[in-house]
Amino acid sequence: MDAIVDTKITKIVADGDLDGLLSAAILHRIWPDATIHFTHPAEVRSGGVDNHIGRETAMVDLPFHPNCGLHIDHHLTNKPTYEQEQIAAEQGCKIIWNDALSAARVCFDTFRKHVDISDFEMWMPMVDKLDGGKISATEFLSDNPIMWIGRTIDTTDLPYCRLLLEQLALGHSPKEIIEIEEVGAKVSEARINFENLRKTLSDHLYIVDRLAIVRLEEKGFRTNGYLVTAHAGKSCDACMIIHGYTDGEISDKSKWPLSASFYSNSFLHKQSPIFDLTRLATAFDVDGGGHAGACGCRIQPLSESGTIENRPITSSDIERNINAWQRLWSQRKSR
Repeated sequence: MDAIVDTKITKIVADGDLDGLLSAAILHRIWPDATIHFTHPAEVRSGGVDNHIGRETAMVDLPFHPNCGLHIDHHLTNKPTYEQEQIAAEQGCKIIWNDALSAARVCFDTFRKHVDISDFEMWMPMVDKLDGGKISATEFLSDNPIMWIGRTIDTTDLPYCRLLLEQLALGHSPKEIIEIEEVGAKVSEARINFENLRKTLSDHLYIVDRLAIVRLEEKGFRTNGYLVTAHAGKSCDACMIIHGYTDGEISDKSKWPLSASFYSNSFLHKQSPIFDLTRLATAFDVDGGGHAGACGCRIQPLSESGTIENRPITSSDIERNINAWQRLWSQRKSR
């Protein structure tokens, strides 16, 4: 472990969500002079951050990049094999992967005995619950400040992300941070957006075979499985959310490509999902993945028979992908 603490890190690349932000803040306590860059898994897999990655780069809550010097994660589909760990070590890269509820938990447990990060402990239970699918419907719909701070995070607004990071690094509590004027304004905006999204779900959600399907493509909205499954209640075991734009680009953070997110109804299935949803996320997209109960991928150009074609995405591909995923989902009955 001392070798990891002593690793030279000059840049930290993290996922642009609450788990990634908290993970980056913990790593910043270890390497205070390191610069921070926020991205998302699809951008890593597409090569969009290749120029940011080197042996002095720590990557957290993201897919593995062979050029990094330190990789910390907890996603099932990012779990390295023994051979991959050996090759990485030979090339000067250290991998820390644990089956934890959050990447922040992996960071916290890894470094807590070497650096004082006790002030982060107040954040850990809720971040674990949120990222690990263990939160209750009551907690999700509550006024908990961590819930609302998480809903304000937007990597297209880097100054704001840096503000949150600085406040975390200073050891401020969720209540103290939410009372900052700029954060409070963002929370007020998030509350309005949250209510608008709840209303939108009523018009764009339908349920087939206990799978809630939400069509938000071309709408400019994004949401996670908690809101969808809370809205659908006990009538669904999982949900599929379609979002993004037909002409979207991974590099355009304001107009992302057509994608799908899959979530188990963790309010109903508290221990584990009834079906490994990564089977859907990796069915057509080699870069798809995540957890068995929370994962995602990009919409792929499919033929009528369900084979991948080498052509641009069209709106008709959405239905073809959905139909193929529904067929896979239906296989749970025979397992």
